[in-house]
Amino acid sequence: MLYLLFNSIMTLLRGGAVDPLSVIIQILATLVIVFLALPLHELAHGWVAYKLGDPTAKYEGRLTLNPLASIDPMGAMFLLLFGIGWAKPVPIDSRYFKNPRSGVALTSLAGPAANLLASYVGCVIYYAIAAFAPYNAFVHYILLFFSYFSFINAVLAVFNLVPLPPLDGSKILAALLSDRARYKFYQYQNMLSMIGMLLIVSGALTGPLNVLENAVYGGVSWLAALPFRLAGVL
Repeated sequence: MLYLLFNSIMTLLRGGAVDPLSVIIQILATLVIVFLALPLHELAHGWVAYKLGDPTAKYEGRLTLNPLASIDPMGAMFLLLFGIGWAKPVPIDSRYFKNPRSGVALTSLAGPAANLLASYVGCVIYYAIAAFAPYNAFVHYILLFFSYFSFINAVLAVFNLVPLPPLDGSKILAALLSDRARYKFYQYQNMLSMIGMLLIVSGALTGPLNVLENAVYGGVSWLAALPFRLAGVL
């Protein structure tokens, strides 16, 4: 995300056709993601775990939207350097779950689901403004903000579902594996994590992820716009 902002700013400084206010709006949307969407993502993990019987996140004060509780130094560094980062994981103890496999899978899925919900809400607000507000320069930038906000949340959802440690997708995958395969998976998770980081930093995953991100965002946007289209206001 911030890598894309850096490219936009550099293009602007080189005299490229970039609207300075659009860059500012994109930065603001990214900051809202950092201080709202990432804590929401982690809160969703903790809340679902708590509902499934695990009080660990509650006892450690992680059932909160306070961004300070979710900041991870390494994740923040990667966000600044490479545009992909993560928050401090919510502690989960699967021993509290009646069914550890499904409990871990549902808890892991909750974070990306929260980002998809945030993306959907952002799209609904976007279409509500587009449908009922008179279009002008101010409204244009408000729409731009919500489009960035919605898209970045969709990106976070897709990225976190990649089945490589330490992302949520790896825990969902592990829950679906046989006991033997899951043991091997966790045995080599550090190596898989390093491979994943190299793939991300090198850009090898950029193409496939872009396809998935655009598809997910397109689906969320279509669902959000549907009621307005059925009502004939779009």
